[in-house]
Amino acid sequence: MPLPNFQQALTELIACPSISATSTKWDQSNQTVIELLATWFADLGFSINIQQVPDSRGKYNLLAKLGEGEGGLLLSGHSDTVPFDEKGWDSDPFTITDKADKFYGLGTCDMKGFFAFILQACKHLPIKDMRKPLYVLATADEETTMAGARFFIEQQLAKPDVAIIGEPTNLQPVIMHKGHMSHRISVKGKSGHSSMPQKGVNAIEVMYFIIEKLMNLKNDLADKYINEAFTVTEPTLNFGAIKGGDSANRICGDCYLDIDLRALPGIKDEELVHWLSEALKDVAENYPGRVSMEELHASSPAFAEDENSELVKLAEKFSGHCCQAVNYATEAPFIQQLGCQTIVLGPGSIDQAHQVNEYLAFDQIEPTEKILLKFIQKYCF
Repeated sequence: MPLPNFQQALTELIACPSISATSTKWDQSNQTVIELLATWFADLGFSINIQQVPDSRGKYNLLAKLGEGEGGLLLSGHSDTVPFDEKGWDSDPFTITDKADKFYGLGTCDMKGFFAFILQACKHLPIKDMRKPLYVLATADEETTMAGARFFIEQQLAKPDVAIIGEPTNLQPVIMHKGHMSHRISVKGKSGHSSMPQKGVNAIEVMYFIIEKLMNLKNDLADKYINEAFTVTEPTLNFGAIKGGDSANRICGDCYLDIDLRALPGIKDEELVHWLSEALKDVAENYPGRVSMEELHASSPAFAEDENSELVKLAEKFSGHCCQAVNYATEAPFIQQLGCQTIVLGPGSIDQAHQVNEYLAFDQIEPTEKILLKFIQKYCF
């Protein structure tokens, strides 16, 4: 069976649901997508390595390799998508809709479309002339835990010279992004009748003192750490959710606060956790055994690539765009642990990611194929 053209490949990938979600109601296996990619790349002569991600709900990574030797190029992307709001879509999210010079569908730009581009770029490569290998990595669960990328780094199955992660950047090279971590801070109070406050410990009142300390930390971070490369120049601390109590006439017995921290490159995750602990220390000592903090999910560190590296200079040359920093997180800091120069560069706009009526514009197709071929030629031939 002949390999699909770009539209056919995109259509088949989008038709395979592979939603990642913390809720079991939405979460799905990505096995169908991985097996489809494996079939296509095997037909092109790639060796195929599929690995199940431990402690996951049927999630898999794919590493396809073409050529022999050391070094080479790794093209990486995630095979999952976010959940979708069916009422908000004007068309079936799992069916490609060709309209107004755009392909609409869930994952068209974030980021199954990247694999359709790689497939087209690899169709006519003179394999016998390759000096170094080309790797294609498809990971699982990027949209939630990044478990696929974390597991891949543990395995150390490839040692490329350079890596390109095809997240939607409008083909502008991304060389920096912030990290991401989230924690739940809980207060265990002592409930009782509101008329006798001295007989209880109001968890909401304790949380008030905690929030005051966290506000001080938030302001300190903004004062001490600035990176002008970002549109939001400081580290951010967001109070995302709070819940406590059950009735106006009862002393609140339990309260929790969920926070989100996004660090600049150069700030380590361990430092942030330490600063959080220090911020809570006085309140915790005043209310022994009542204040606790737990990680909501594994953190993702900040990312930075040397702007003077060969890969960055070539990316600017091939794309015609200057490198940039972004506020969202990617798998880049994990892939970078392979010891390779790493950038984020891909078709489509991040403004379309996680949105209803997600699309990939036609004007991204030709330049993406050309850029990928230039990188493959540079690092594999």
